[in-house]
Amino acid sequence: MSRMFHEARVLSRQQLTPGMLRLTLGGAGLSELTTTGIGDEYLRLFFPNEKTGKLHLPVITDNGRWTYPDGQDAIRCSTYTVRRYRADPVEIDVDFVIHEGGLACAWALDAKVGDTVTINRPRGLYSRPADALWQLLVCDATGLPALSRILEQTPRHIESRMFVEVASAEDELVLPHHPAAKVTWLHKSGNGVAPSRMGEVVGAVPLPRTPGYIWVAGEQKVVRSIRKFVRQELRLPPERYELVGYWTANGADWDAKWAALDPAIKAQIAAGWNSGRDAEVVRDEYEDVLEKFGL
Repeated sequence: MSRMFHEARVLSRQQLTPGMLRLTLGGAGLSELTTTGIGDEYLRLFFPNEKTGKLHLPVITDNGRWTYPDGQDAIRCSTYTVRRYRADPVEIDVDFVIHEGGLACAWALDAKVGDTVTINRPRGLYSRPADALWQLLVCDATGLPALSRILEQTPRHIESRMFVEVASAEDELVLPHHPAAKVTWLHKSGNGVAPSRMGEVVGAVPLPRTPGYIWVAGEQKVVRSIRKFVRQELRLPPERYELVGYWTANGADWDAKWAALDPAIKAQIAAGWNSGRDAEVVRDEYEDVLEKFGL
Protein backbone atom coordinates (compact mmCIF):
# COMPACT_ATOMS: atom_id res chain seq x y z
CA MET A 1 0.00 0.00 0.00
CA SER A 2 1.36 3.44 -0.94
CA ARG A 3 2.10 6.10 1.66
CA MET A 4 -0.71 8.47 2.63
CA PHE A 5 1.30 11.73 2.82
CA HIS A 6 4.10 13.08 0.66
CA GLU A 7 6.28 16.20 0.62
CA ALA A 8 6.09 17.97 -2.74
CA ARG A 9 8.56 20.56 -3.96
CA VAL A 10 7.69 23.40 -6.35
CA LEU A 11 9.57 22.81 -9.61
CA SER A 12 8.08 25.53 -11.82
CA ARG A 13 5.33 28.15 -12.20
CA GLN A 14 3.27 28.95 -15.29
CA GLN A 15 0.57 31.60 -15.71
CA LEU A 16 -2.04 29.85 -17.88
CA THR A 17 -4.58 32.70 -18.00
CA PRO A 18 -5.08 35.90 -16.00
CA GLY A 19 -7.16 33.81 -13.59
CA MET A 20 -5.27 30.53 -13.42
CA LEU A 21 -1.77 29.63 -12.23
CA ARG A 22 -0.07 26.26 -12.69
CA LEU A 23 2.49 24.88 -10.26
CA THR A 24 4.47 21.79 -11.18
CA LEU A 25 5.32 19.77 -8.07
CA GLY A 26 7.90 17.02 -7.78
CA GLY A 27 11.05 16.09 -5.92
CA ALA A 28 12.24 13.03 -4.04
CA GLY A 29 9.28 13.26 -1.65
CA LEU A 30 6.93 12.25 -4.47
CA SER A 31 8.87 9.14 -5.50
CA GLU A 32 6.16 6.87 -4.03
CA LEU A 33 3.15 8.93 -5.13
CA THR A 34 0.88 6.85 -7.37
CA THR A 35 -2.01 7.93 -9.56
CA THR A 36 -5.54 6.55 -9.72
CA GLY A 37 -5.65 7.43 -13.40
CA ILE A 38 -9.13 8.88 -12.88
CA GLY A 39 -9.91 12.06 -14.83
CA ASP A 40 -11.02 14.19 -11.88
CA GLU A 41 -8.33 12.84 -9.55
CA TYR A 42 -7.81 15.17 -6.59
CA LEU A 43 -5.64 15.56 -3.53
CA ARG A 44 -5.31 17.92 -0.60
CA LEU A 45 -2.56 20.38 0.18
CA PHE A 46 -1.86 20.71 3.92
CA PHE A 47 -0.55 23.89 5.53
CA PRO A 48 1.03 24.59 8.95
CA ASN A 49 -0.81 26.29 11.80
CA GLU A 50 -0.48 30.05 11.27
CA LYS A 51 0.50 30.74 14.89
CA THR A 52 2.66 27.74 15.81
CA GLY A 53 4.05 26.81 12.41
CA LYS A 54 3.27 23.17 13.21
CA LEU A 55 1.78 20.94 10.52
CA HIS A 56 -1.24 18.92 11.69
CA LEU A 57 -2.37 15.95 9.61
CA PRO A 58 -5.48 13.76 9.90
CA VAL A 59 -5.59 10.00 10.08
CA ILE A 60 -7.15 8.93 6.77
CA THR A 61 -8.61 5.46 6.36
CA ASP A 62 -8.39 3.48 3.12
CA ASN A 63 -11.97 4.46 2.24
CA GLY A 64 -11.12 8.15 2.62
CA ARG A 65 -12.67 8.87 6.03
CA TRP A 66 -10.81 11.32 8.26
CA THR A 67 -10.28 10.99 11.99
CA TYR A 68 -8.59 13.51 14.26
CA PRO A 69 -6.31 12.91 17.27
CA ASP A 70 -7.84 14.26 20.49
CA GLY A 71 -6.83 17.83 21.28
CA GLN A 72 -5.26 18.46 17.89
CA ASP A 73 -5.57 21.93 16.37
CA ALA A 74 -7.73 22.41 13.30
CA ILE A 75 -6.28 21.02 10.10
CA ARG A 76 -5.62 23.61 7.39
CA CYS A 77 -5.95 22.16 3.91
CA SER A 78 -7.41 22.75 0.45
CA THR A 79 -8.51 20.30 -2.26
CA TYR A 80 -7.17 20.50 -5.82
CA THR A 81 -7.27 18.48 -9.03
CA VAL A 82 -4.21 16.69 -10.33
CA ARG A 83 -4.26 18.11 -13.84
CA ARG A 84 -1.43 15.89 -15.03
CA TYR A 85 0.65 13.08 -13.52
CA ARG A 86 4.02 12.09 -14.95
CA ALA A 87 6.12 9.16 -13.78
CA ASP A 88 9.87 8.53 -13.61
CA PRO A 89 10.45 10.93 -11.96
CA VAL A 90 7.04 11.66 -10.49
CA GLU A 91 5.76 15.16 -11.23
CA ILE A 92 2.25 16.57 -11.02
CA ASP A 93 0.67 19.74 -12.39
CA VAL A 94 -1.80 21.53 -10.11
CA ASP A 95 -3.79 24.48 -11.46
CA PHE A 96 -4.98 27.20 -9.06
CA VAL A 97 -7.89 29.55 -9.77
CA ILE A 98 -6.75 32.97 -8.59
CA HIS A 99 -9.16 34.59 -6.14
CA GLU A 100 -9.19 36.58 -2.92
CA GLY A 101 -9.07 34.94 0.47
CA GLY A 102 -8.16 31.40 -0.50
CA LEU A 103 -5.66 29.56 1.70
CA ALA A 104 -4.06 27.54 -1.09
CA CYS A 105 -4.37 30.35 -3.64
CA ALA A 106 -2.45 32.73 -1.37
CA TRP A 107 0.24 30.09 -0.92
CA ALA A 108 0.46 29.39 -4.65
CA LEU A 109 0.76 33.06 -5.58
CA ASP A 110 3.68 33.42 -3.18
CA ALA A 111 5.28 30.01 -3.80
CA LYS A 112 8.80 29.99 -5.18
CA VAL A 113 10.71 27.22 -6.89
CA GLY A 114 12.07 25.03 -4.10
CA ASP A 115 9.22 25.68 -1.65
CA THR A 116 7.54 22.58 -0.23
CA VAL A 117 4.00 21.52 0.67
CA THR A 118 2.55 18.31 2.09
CA ILE A 119 -0.03 16.47 -0.04
CA ASN A 120 -2.00 13.28 0.46
CA ARG A 121 -2.59 10.24 -1.73
CA PRO A 122 -5.02 11.16 -4.54
CA ARG A 123 -8.53 9.86 -5.13
CA GLY A 124 -11.00 10.25 -7.99
CA LEU A 125 -14.78 10.32 -8.48
CA TYR A 126 -15.46 10.35 -12.24
CA SER A 127 -16.73 6.91 -13.26
CA ARG A 128 -18.28 6.84 -16.72
CA PRO A 129 -20.12 3.54 -17.37
CA ALA A 130 -18.58 1.30 -20.02
CA ASP A 131 -21.70 1.49 -22.21
CA ALA A 132 -21.85 5.32 -22.28
CA LEU A 133 -21.91 6.80 -25.77
CA TRP A 134 -22.00 10.45 -24.68
CA GLN A 135 -21.15 12.66 -21.73
CA LEU A 136 -22.27 16.08 -20.57
CA LEU A 137 -19.47 17.95 -18.79
CA VAL A 138 -20.41 21.20 -17.03
CA CYS A 139 -18.21 23.26 -14.72
CA ASP A 140 -16.90 26.65 -13.71
CA ALA A 141 -13.22 27.62 -13.67
CA THR A 142 -12.49 25.42 -10.66
CA GLY A 143 -13.52 22.35 -12.65
CA LEU A 144 -11.50 23.18 -15.77
CA PRO A 145 -8.41 21.13 -14.81
CA ALA A 146 -10.55 18.04 -14.19
CA LEU A 147 -12.63 18.58 -17.33
CA SER A 148 -9.44 18.89 -19.38
CA ARG A 149 -8.01 15.65 -18.03
CA ILE A 150 -11.33 13.84 -18.45
CA LEU A 151 -11.51 14.93 -22.09
CA GLU A 152 -7.89 13.94 -22.63
CA GLN A 153 -8.73 10.40 -21.51
CA THR A 154 -12.08 10.05 -23.30
CA PRO A 155 -12.26 7.41 -26.08
CA ARG A 156 -12.73 8.83 -29.58
CA HIS A 157 -16.19 7.31 -30.09
CA ILE A 158 -17.77 9.09 -27.09
CA GLU A 159 -19.48 12.40 -27.80
CA SER A 160 -18.67 15.11 -25.26
CA ARG A 161 -20.85 18.20 -24.85
CA MET A 162 -19.21 20.74 -22.56
CA PHE A 163 -20.27 24.02 -20.97
CA VAL A 164 -17.69 26.00 -19.01
CA GLU A 165 -18.31 29.16 -16.98
CA VAL A 166 -15.41 31.63 -16.90
CA ALA A 167 -15.08 35.22 -15.74
CA SER A 168 -14.08 36.48 -19.19
CA ALA A 169 -12.94 35.34 -22.63
CA GLU A 170 -9.34 35.75 -21.44
CA ASP A 171 -9.93 32.92 -18.98
CA GLU A 172 -10.63 30.32 -21.65
CA LEU A 173 -8.11 27.48 -21.89
CA VAL A 174 -7.11 25.50 -24.96
CA LEU A 175 -8.74 22.13 -24.31
CA PRO A 176 -7.30 18.79 -25.44
CA HIS A 177 -8.40 17.91 -28.97
CA HIS A 178 -11.18 15.36 -29.29
CA PRO A 179 -12.93 14.56 -32.60
CA ALA A 180 -16.38 14.28 -31.00
CA ALA A 181 -16.26 17.13 -28.50
CA LYS A 182 -17.94 20.54 -28.51
CA VAL A 183 -17.48 23.25 -25.90
CA THR A 184 -19.53 26.36 -25.16
CA TRP A 185 -17.82 29.01 -23.03
CA LEU A 186 -20.12 30.99 -20.74
CA HIS A 187 -18.45 34.38 -20.19
CA LYS A 188 -19.16 36.66 -17.20
CA SER A 189 -21.00 33.77 -15.58
CA GLY A 190 -20.61 32.21 -12.12
CA ASN A 191 -17.17 32.12 -10.48
CA GLY A 192 -18.22 34.72 -7.93
CA VAL A 193 -18.53 37.44 -10.59
CA ALA A 194 -22.16 36.85 -11.65
CA PRO A 195 -25.01 34.39 -11.08
CA SER A 196 -24.23 30.92 -12.39
CA ARG A 197 -25.92 29.61 -15.54
CA MET A 198 -24.88 26.01 -15.00
CA GLY A 199 -28.30 24.94 -13.72
CA GLU A 200 -29.99 26.63 -16.67
CA VAL A 201 -27.70 24.82 -19.09
CA VAL A 202 -28.20 21.37 -17.59
CA GLY A 203 -31.96 21.90 -17.59
CA ALA A 204 -32.09 23.02 -21.22
CA VAL A 205 -29.57 20.88 -23.10
CA PRO A 206 -31.23 18.02 -25.02
CA LEU A 207 -29.83 14.66 -23.96
CA PRO A 208 -29.59 11.66 -26.29
CA ARG A 209 -31.75 8.62 -25.55
CA THR A 210 -28.68 6.39 -25.65
CA PRO A 211 -26.69 5.55 -22.48
CA GLY A 212 -24.57 8.45 -21.22
CA TYR A 213 -23.03 10.19 -18.24
CA ILE A 214 -23.23 13.62 -16.60
CA TRP A 215 -20.34 15.22 -14.73
CA VAL A 216 -20.72 18.61 -13.02
CA ALA A 217 -18.32 20.56 -10.81
CA GLY A 218 -18.74 24.03 -9.34
CA GLU A 219 -20.11 26.05 -6.43
CA GLN A 220 -21.83 23.75 -3.93
CA LYS A 221 -25.28 25.40 -3.93
CA VAL A 222 -25.31 25.50 -7.73
CA VAL A 223 -24.38 21.82 -7.89
CA ARG A 224 -27.01 21.03 -5.25
CA SER A 225 -29.78 22.49 -7.43
CA ILE A 226 -28.48 20.58 -10.46
CA ARG A 227 -28.45 17.38 -8.45
CA LYS A 228 -32.12 17.87 -7.58
CA PHE A 229 -32.93 18.20 -11.27
CA VAL A 230 -30.88 15.15 -12.25
CA ARG A 231 -32.43 12.97 -9.54
CA GLN A 232 -36.01 14.26 -9.49
CA GLU A 233 -36.62 15.32 -13.10
CA LEU A 234 -34.23 13.22 -15.18
CA ARG A 235 -34.47 10.40 -12.63
CA LEU A 236 -31.04 9.08 -13.53
CA PRO A 237 -29.53 6.27 -11.47
CA PRO A 238 -26.38 7.20 -9.48
CA GLU A 239 -24.03 5.41 -11.87
CA ARG A 240 -25.05 7.87 -14.60
CA TYR A 241 -23.80 11.04 -12.92
CA GLU A 242 -21.14 12.59 -10.70
CA LEU A 243 -22.05 16.02 -9.33
CA VAL A 244 -19.44 17.64 -7.12
CA GLY A 245 -19.34 20.88 -5.15
CA TYR A 246 -15.80 22.25 -5.54
CA TRP A 247 -16.18 25.44 -3.50
CA THR A 248 -18.62 27.45 -1.37
CA ALA A 249 -19.64 31.04 -2.02
CA ASN A 250 -19.29 33.23 1.09
CA GLY A 251 -17.37 30.45 2.78
CA ALA A 252 -16.79 32.36 6.03
CA ASP A 253 -20.54 32.89 6.42
CA TRP A 254 -21.15 29.18 5.73
CA ASP A 255 -18.56 28.20 8.35
CA ALA A 256 -20.17 30.47 10.93
CA LYS A 257 -23.64 29.04 10.29
CA TRP A 258 -22.30 25.49 10.49
CA ALA A 259 -20.52 26.23 13.77
CA ALA A 260 -23.78 27.59 15.21
CA LEU A 261 -25.85 24.61 14.08
CA ASP A 262 -27.52 22.64 16.87
CA PRO A 263 -25.23 19.73 17.90
CA ALA A 264 -28.26 17.43 17.72
CA ILE A 265 -28.66 18.28 14.02
CA LYS A 266 -24.97 17.59 13.42
CA ALA A 267 -25.31 14.27 15.23
CA GLN A 268 -28.29 13.43 13.03
CA ILE A 269 -26.21 14.19 9.93
CA ALA A 270 -23.30 12.06 11.15
CA ALA A 271 -25.65 9.19 11.97
CA GLY A 272 -26.99 9.31 8.43
CA TRP A 273 -23.53 9.05 6.87
CA ASN A 274 -22.65 6.16 9.17
CA SER A 275 -25.96 4.32 8.76
CA GLY A 276 -24.94 2.10 5.86
CA ARG A 277 -28.04 3.19 3.91
CA ASP A 278 -27.99 4.14 0.24
CA ALA A 279 -25.43 6.95 -0.04
CA GLU A 280 -27.49 8.98 -2.50
CA VAL A 281 -30.57 8.87 -0.27
CA VAL A 282 -28.45 9.96 2.69
CA ARG A 283 -27.06 12.80 0.59
CA ASP A 284 -30.61 13.85 -0.31
CA GLU A 285 -31.40 14.12 3.40
CA TYR A 286 -28.13 15.93 4.14
CA GLU A 287 -28.71 18.52 1.42
CA ASP A 288 -32.29 19.05 2.62
CA VAL A 289 -30.87 19.91 6.06
CA LEU A 290 -28.32 22.30 4.55
CA GLU A 291 -31.03 24.04 2.56
CA LYS A 292 -33.34 24.27 5.58
CA PHE A 293 -30.68 26.08 7.62
CA GLY A 294 -29.42 28.32 4.82
CA LEU A 295 -26.17 26.43 4.33
